[in-house]
Amino acid sequence: MSLHWPWALVALLAFPLLLAVRWWTRRRRRRAAVQLPSVALIRAALPGRTSWKRRVPLWLFAAGLLVTGTAAARPEASVVVPDSAATIILAMDVSGSMCSTDVSPNRLTAAQKAAREFIEDHDGNQKIGLVAFSGIAGLIVPPTTDTKQLLDAIDGLRTSRGTAIGLAILASIDAIAEINPDVPPTGVEVPDDGTATGEYEPDTIVVLTDGRNTDGVDPMTAAAAAEARRLRVYTIGFGTAVPSPMVCSSDQISGGTQFRGGPGGPNGQFGGQFGGRGRFQDMDEGTLTKVAETTGGKYFKAEDAESLGDVLRDLPSQVTLQRKKTELTSWFALVGAVLVLLAVGLSQWWNRTRIPVARPPAQRPGAPGP
Repeated sequence: MSLHWPWALVALLAFPLLLAVRWWTRRRRRRAAVQLPSVALIRAALPGRTSWKRRVPLWLFAAGLLVTGTAAARPEASVVVPDSAATIILAMDVSGSMCSTDVSPNRLTAAQKAAREFIEDHDGNQKIGLVAFSGIAGLIVPPTTDTKQLLDAIDGLRTSRGTAIGLAILASIDAIAEINPDVPPTGVEVPDDGTATGEYEPDTIVVLTDGRNTDGVDPMTAAAAAEARRLRVYTIGFGTAVPSPMVCSSDQISGGTQFRGGPGGPNGQFGGQFGGRGRFQDMDEGTLTKVAETTGGKYFKAEDAESLGDVLRDLPSQVTLQRKKTELTSWFALVGAVLVLLAVGLSQWWNRTRIPVARPPAQRPGAPGP
């Protein structure tokens, strides 16, 4: 918890001041005490009150003053809250190895299915952008709430040679920079001495890949750029280490996907054909883990379609939660007021004057009734 106006805590000095006034008042009363022949008579005349009944209102009143004085300093707390305004950039690997059949029917088909479910779960309630990458990377769909546009783009993904994870991260940064003025694009120098501090931006990058970087910028260089801009990158390693045939349908290997600019080059195209020989998984989990840790994200491993779907379904609960400062002044003021009112009420109730009730004289046995 932090205080917006810490200097206002001087209001808490009212509590020791009141204690001093109370001590001085009691001392004067002792000096002015009158000696009486019988103390027992005085005690009998006073209303019976236990010591705790005298102390409870005092301490409740003191606690109320302390809480109210703290409210004057405008306390703030950093709490985790869902942020529906956060944008998610989904960067999908469409390299040739996505034709591997270790995940049925192949990795690309399984990834497309999981991505569609991920988009449909949001149902237009959050902006999602789509970046595709192989040897180059580019923005397929700018951040949008148009579910149909995103689903059509997912269905139209095509494979090509190479894997440019670093370029995919840079393209995602530029996509976020277009809608978030607090995020500089990749062409702008951002001072970064490795000690970047402050809250993360609400926008997040999710990179789904089955391999290691073979083209373009080193992923750690791109991760440093994301870290300097306080953007978190979540990475997903997809596939197994089992050598499997690479089989893609004809509509998955043609080069017809157009890009809207990006680090891969303006209007770049994917293309290429792949054979059916077995191939080992060549995933660089170490780099994917470092990229996630450097940017404040997390690395996930998905070896089949079901686990990939689970990862993508659980992601919104992590990437859309943001720490925000919430002012607690009203709550402190309310609690302080309740404590003060409770103290005053108990003091008035326990110190009220009790009027003795007159009882009728006891009748003698045999006396006539009224």
